[in-house]
Amino acid sequence: MTTKNDKQLSDQALGAIMMALQKSLLDQSDIVPTLKDMKFRESEMGLVVMNPPLVKYGYEDMPEEESEGTTTTSTSEIEEE
Repeated sequence: MTTKNDKQLSDQALGAIMMALQKSLLDQSDIVPTLKDMKFRESEMGLVVMNPPLVKYGYEDMPEEESEGTTTTSTSEIEEE
């Protein structure tokens, strides 16, 4: 049963939560503070995360000349399909 006050997460918000989980697993850290710090806003697509976590990968482990193609990404950079 759906009511007028029900809210759903957008694909962007789900991606932000998955990135937070991935970061937590990689860093072997607690995910709860990251989830508590997330700020949500309503949109036509559902709730979106205004401050998605940044996940850095590969850059620290590679020599400088090999790391030119690596990037840092956030869910705000991921376009809705």
